[in-house]
Amino acid sequence: MIRQFSAPKGKVIFRPGQECPGFILLSRGTIRVTLTGPSGREVVLYRVHPGDVCLQTFSCLVSDELYGADGLAETELEGELVPAGDFRRRLAEDGPFRDRIMTSVAARFVEYQHLVEDIALTGFDARLSKALLRLADAGGKVSATHSDLASETASGRAYVSRRLGDFARRGLVRQLADGVAILDDEELARIAADTR
Repeated sequence: MIRQFSAPKGKVIFRPGQECPGFILLSRGTIRVTLTGPSGREVVLYRVHPGDVCLQTFSCLVSDELYGADGLAETELEGELVPAGDFRRRLAEDGPFRDRIMTSVAARFVEYQHLVEDIALTGFDARLSKALLRLADAGGKVSATHSDLASETASGRAYVSRRLGDFARRGLVRQLADGVAILDDEELARIAADTR
């Protein structure tokens, strides 16, 4: 039976090795899904927004496996939790539900392809510029630590700090105590588009 789901910002939704209680259909909020290596280095795999599918949850339910990544409530969450048995039944019997899920899964795989392309084929400055532009609020402020930006760019915190220092010297950003202010979004967009 479907039940209401809610979680405060900062709550851990799932961790590696946990069983999946069911499929979350978000109506509000964002879940950040990350993978942490043995060294403790973390990379953001994707974010789940309303209407999106969490591939971790999908694979756990379809393959009857345990979670392999972390899911954190990046904002307050609201939605519904479809228990595992109900999810499998709806996937088998409810055509519109199945189509919606499969379309979202296909879109998520395209995002994964872009992530792999960025990490393997794109220079670091382009990845950092993309992350800054993606995370900026309407006023051009990025409320993220250097460690957060390292997770977003699949790199190390020290390297992010060095590159942000260079961006600041070039007048692209200003480093703040609680984040980064974007000063030249047009130049950052140009750098982000450079795939060398």
